[in-house]
Amino acid sequence: MAAEPRPPYRPPGRGDQPDIAAQVQQITDKATLLVREEIELAKVEMTEKVTKIAQGVAIFAAAGVFAIFGLSILLQGFAWLAYWILPTPSGSFFWGFFLVAFLLFAAGGAAGYGASRLVKKTGAPAPTMAIEEAERIKQTVDQARS
Repeated sequence: MAAEPRPPYRPPGRGDQPDIAAQVQQITDKATLLVREEIELAKVEMTEKVTKIAQGVAIFAAAGVFAIFGLSILLQGFAWLAYWILPTPSGSFFWGFFLVAFLLFAAGGAAGYGASRLVKKTGAPAPTMAIEEAERIKQTVDQARS
């Protein structure tokens, strides 16, 4: 009987480990997938925020139209009331309208100042959830490298 040829010597446990190149490729694929998912999350988050802002602006515009017509009637009433209250010569009804106009300009200036401060404080919309998730992923990768 002939002896069977011996297989080449392999260190124990070496055949059980996947190839390092395959591991690197797998990590690269997963990192690419993570980056793509983070970009998609940022897109969805920004779309959601812009949609909510657009809806708010549309509702505000509709409310503004009704408010302008109501305000027009109300201001005419105030102007005639001011004419009736102010001690003006007979037929000088314009002083009531001047008084109401002055009060409106003062209120408009105050409202504009307050609105400009609010807009400056708010800032631009940003994908905060996506940024936080990306920072957590970066921390996890840095910890794994250490």
